[in-house]
Amino acid sequence: MKDILTWPARRWIAVVVGFVVTAMVVGLPTALVPSSLFTRMTPVTWWSWPVWALTAMLGGLVQATYVRTSDGAGRGAGTGAGGGLLGALAVGCPVCNKVVVALLGVAGAMQWWAPLQRLLGVASVGLLGWALHTRLRTERACPVPAAETVGLEVR
Repeated sequence: MKDILTWPARRWIAVVVGFVVTAMVVGLPTALVPSSLFTRMTPVTWWSWPVWALTAMLGGLVQATYVRTSDGAGRGAGTGAGGGLLGALAVGCPVCNKVVVALLGVAGAMQWWAPLQRLLGVASVGLLGWALHTRLRTERACPVPAAETVGLEVR
C-alpha cells in the first residue's frame, strides 16, 4: 500500500482514467449505467453495486501499474483481465446473457446462473486484488534498470 501512495501524478491520472473506462465497459452493457442502448430484463441486485465499484476501482489501479515509472513491472495482466471479465458477468442481467440462455434456457439462467453470479463477483474482486498485489510485489522485487544505467543510448 505504501508503494501506491508514492506513485507519480501520471499513474494517478491513469487510475482515474482506468476507473472510468472500466466502470463504463462493465456498467453500460449490464445497464448499471442508464443508457438508451440497452434495457435490463431483471432488476439490479443490491450486491451488483459494490461489485461494480470494486471492479472499477481495482481495474483502474491494475491498469495504472502499466504506466512506466523509473522501474518496471512484472506479471498480473491475465489475472486482471480475467477479474474484469468476471466482474461484467457477475453484475449482468442473467437472462440477457445470450450464451447462458442458449446453454441453460431462461429458467436455467434464473435458477442456476443468477445464484452463481454472486460467486463470480467475489472471484472478480479476488482476482483483481491478486493481480494488483502481484503487479506491486514484482515491481518492488524485480525493478528494471533505466536505460542510462545499463549503458544503452536512448534516442
